[in-house]
Amino acid sequence: MKSLAEANQFLKDNNVKYILAQFVDIHGVAKVKSVPAAHLNDILTNGAGFAGGAICGMGIAPNGPDYMAVGELSTLALIPWQPGYARIICDGHVEGKPYGFDSRVVLKRQIERLTKKGWILYTGLEPEFSLLKKDEQGNILPVDATDTLMKPCYDYKGITRQSAFLEKLTESLIDAGLDVYQIDHEDANGQFEINYTYADCLKSADDFIMFKMAASEIANQMGMICSLMPKPFSNRPGNGMHMHMSIGDGKKTLFQDDSDTTGHGLSKLAYHFMAGILAHAPAIAAIAAPTVNSYKRLVVGRSLTGATWAPAYISYGNNNRSTMVRIPYGRLELRLPDGGCNPYLTTAAVIAAGLDGVTRELDPGKGHADNLYDYSPAQLKDAGIGILPQNLNEAVRALEEDIVIREALGVDLTQEFIDMKYMEWVEYQRHVSDWEIKRYVEFF
Repeated sequence: MKSLAEANQFLKDNNVKYILAQFVDIHGVAKVKSVPAAHLNDILTNGAGFAGGAICGMGIAPNGPDYMAVGELSTLALIPWQPGYARIICDGHVEGKPYGFDSRVVLKRQIERLTKKGWILYTGLEPEFSLLKKDEQGNILPVDATDTLMKPCYDYKGITRQSAFLEKLTESLIDAGLDVYQIDHEDANGQFEINYTYADCLKSADDFIMFKMAASEIANQMGMICSLMPKPFSNRPGNGMHMHMSIGDGKKTLFQDDSDTTGHGLSKLAYHFMAGILAHAPAIAAIAAPTVNSYKRLVVGRSLTGATWAPAYISYGNNNRSTMVRIPYGRLELRLPDGGCNPYLTTAAVIAAGLDGVTRELDPGKGHADNLYDYSPAQLKDAGIGILPQNLNEAVRALEEDIVIREALGVDLTQEFIDMKYMEWVEYQRHVSDWEIKRYVEFF
């Protein structure tokens, strides 16, 4: 929709009665207010009002100003699984100005740095998810009791028996404006992935939030749980959210160079951008893998199915899925993020890191073609390959020390995130697990 009149006609034609004014909190969780369709213009002008102190990570005290969610008209879309409703994506404003604690505003500021160079970052996000249920004792299990293969990736039975959910989700996403082009069963029991076409990085982040909203609610309607938890089962691969990326000028890609003698098909710009990501990887990890559970996925080692498919190693390689950055000819695939991340903050951190690499003309060094899961610690050291933080505490400390990423996200927002994540780590450390009870109660 280009005009308010067109938008109102769209709402009338589709029998939309309510519009969800939607934004995300610091965790990337969708937050909304329901607004009668007749008041669309209110969302576009003053915005929908929220008590800022009630929103996680907005840095607003109970006696502080209201948080106003101002809609972006071009994002107005139907919510196909919720008849009579549409969604509009909002940017946060406080006291009449874009608000620095709002994740989408943060990403837009990093995009402005690219725009000044005439560049557009295109990203394609690949969310993996688990379809689960609770048994009578409250234990979490794959929803399909027959999905038990040791290596279930691409299994016909596994995907067919969940076709009702997958079809409804796919068709809903298509109706909401996402171009879904393939669906598969992944390498863990009950794990799936839906791929939709790449876009400019802001739209990709918006689309990911729509995906999460659709997947969670459609699953709930069908009596199951759709979880993006990074590692729901200790003995199976976790849920990642791989980020494909390239930079273009609106006419052609600036990352691909067929004269690259390494066979990666990358330009100097792409190498510098990637080198920045590698240099800032520990700090990016705190944003891209933001939970205690995330680091159960990012472990050094193997799973029962043959590999974790997660990047514990700060490295890159030609179509190498054991590295942090895989090179599918002419573009980059960052394998670090998981489905628990805030896509706006993660993308903003990646842009800041990449531009730092470009500014300083960093060299990523030699790529690695070997299966790094098979490397010993001595081999990793000899190859100069670093290891990503192995717990949330390490990652947050790296973020705390990384001036480039802190300033890019905003010093105040980053400190809010750091404080929150340190407390999450402390709470986890104080928790007494079943493993500890079983191991130590009678041990001594």
